[in-house]
Amino acid sequence: MSVTADSIRDQQRIIWDQFAAGWKKWDAELLGWHRPFGDATIQDARLHPDSFVLDVAAGSGEPGLTVAALVPEGDVVLADLSAGMLHVAREKASARGLANVSFSVCAAAELPFDDATFDAVLCRFGFNFFPDMRAALREMVRTAKPGARISAAVWGRAAGNPWASLVLGTLAHHTELPQPPAGTPGLFRCSAPGFMARLFREAGLAEVAERTVSTDLVLGSPESYWEFMEDIATTVAMGLARADKEARSLIRSDVFQLLGRYEHQGALRLRSTATIVAGSRA
Repeated sequence: MSVTADSIRDQQRIIWDQFAAGWKKWDAELLGWHRPFGDATIQDARLHPDSFVLDVAAGSGEPGLTVAALVPEGDVVLADLSAGMLHVAREKASARGLANVSFSVCAAAELPFDDATFDAVLCRFGFNFFPDMRAALREMVRTAKPGARISAAVWGRAAGNPWASLVLGTLAHHTELPQPPAGTPGLFRCSAPGFMARLFREAGLAEVAERTVSTDLVLGSPESYWEFMEDIATTVAMGLARADKEARSLIRSDVFQLLGRYEHQGALRLRSTATIVAGSRA
């Protein structure tokens, strides 16, 4: 990997270790919110009870821990750059009594596994942040058995994701956020229709299919939304850290006002849309 990719990866490791406590704190909300996206990647993986499965960028454990319960005769490896996030996943696996799960702290572009090891490889919301998406996908393909399925979820366009675009747009209005070069890690980097399918085909995968899945992020109040985003959304937290006290107050006020349009039956419901892509190793 290039020096730039290495430096991005090192920074990401530090950031995600810092945010592990937030993901643990909001685990129940995150599980409910992300479940449709994880379920879609699992469905496209075509698992069997004895499948050996790799979950790349597993973070605090999903969808890998759900997979572990679905493959009682198989095994699941949760791989992530952040030891802190995997510590949360390990605690959850222990609490659920899952004995067929192991953990690997590693970069997606340097997977420490032999060729043709896994029956399925999953990756939920990892591609958005990989310094080198193609290198990461090559590693997933390399470690997959012939015929194995590789399935992934990435965030769709900003317009279909007000859960994030609402606050990010407000941040951009009040602060001078640096514009990252095209293709660098970011929430909406993989959002163009057909982008992920093309990436999968270029990697030599067959039977490539892409579809859209949507759900709502449901939270009780503007205050809980603000706290949630500060605790789990690295992009938002770093943007707020760049704002002075006055700008931060204005951002919060504007966000609360905008959230009014998403109130429904006593709760906030913010649309969340992802692209699900899957393909088979030849």
